[in-house]
Amino acid sequence: MTGRVRLGYVGAGFMAQAVHLPNFTALPDCEVVALAEIRPQLAQRVAERFGIPRVYATHSELLLDPDIDAVAVSAHFVHQAQVAEDALRAGKPVFMEKPIALTVERAERLLQAEREGGGRLMVAYMKRYDAGIELAKGVIDGYRRSGELGRLFYLRARCFTGNWTAGNSGTVVQTDEPYPPISEEAPSWLPERYRQSYTSYLQVFCHNVNLARWLLDAGADWQVISADLDEDGFTGVAVLRLGGVRVTLETGALAAHRWDEDTQAYFQRGWVKATSPPLLLRNACAEVEVYRTGEGAEYLRPFPKEGWSWSFAREAEHFIRCVRTGEPFRSPGEDAIEDVRLLEAVYQRWLGM
Repeated sequence: MTGRVRLGYVGAGFMAQAVHLPNFTALPDCEVVALAEIRPQLAQRVAERFGIPRVYATHSELLLDPDIDAVAVSAHFVHQAQVAEDALRAGKPVFMEKPIALTVERAERLLQAEREGGGRLMVAYMKRYDAGIELAKGVIDGYRRSGELGRLFYLRARCFTGNWTAGNSGTVVQTDEPYPPISEEAPSWLPERYRQSYTSYLQVFCHNVNLARWLLDAGADWQVISADLDEDGFTGVAVLRLGGVRVTLETGALAAHRWDEDTQAYFQRGWVKATSPPLLLRNACAEVEVYRTGEGAEYLRPFPKEGWSWSFAREAEHFIRCVRTGEPFRSPGEDAIEDVRLLEAVYQRWLGM
């Protein structure tokens, strides 16, 4: 398409205000022309703040607007999945927050809507758009092709959370309007006592699984070897095999002053490590460290050309560019469903199913 992408945004909560609306409204090739939010006072105040001319009470009304080229949504997991499904059936390109859904069945419905409606789905895994992560993947890919460091035999994905806002949550508009009740959604096989813990496990660590699969070019080539979680269903270790490479997923919650997360790929003669910044720390990318063994062993700390950047802003730019050009999304829905499949399999292995 030519000209600016006219975007309709659904949801006016924390992520919309602190992250996505600032990024989309700042892009020269994007114009946010409409906002849908079920809390009317919040909708009006957020629309005024970001200069959005039209406000709708529901996403269904927004989808009837003929001026909208694409739709972005960040809302409750259950609600945003329904919004995305409806927008895809309306033939719109859709940007949605991760995970794609809370169950494999719901994710499959989104992909069916994509096929039948003609829309395209991008799931906002912002780590794939982090300039440091991009650099790390390029280094890993280079060593795998050249064989200079030997075989890549192990990848460690570690996330123990911490302070993810880094004091940069911004001024978020709030009202006393209650969020309407949302129906509970969980895998049919999951015991009720673990529904909340599974939702937390999925929504936090789908990032790490998605990143590990991307770094290893694993796609749907994965296995769950073992899962050892605490009773909280959040803390522990899962052993996986992604694209033929052994991977450990180490998870937990830590009251750290910053974000505690890194991903490390081990070769026979060295490793590549990417340490992720707090999520809302603007203009900071993952820090990359490369270690090479042998005579003249060395540590390298390469810095990407576009290092002073924010992954959330770069993913918004990617979405708008792909809508304009038709090029494929880096984190499409047909790939994102594998994260839900994999993490369901982790829980099933842990519960002995």
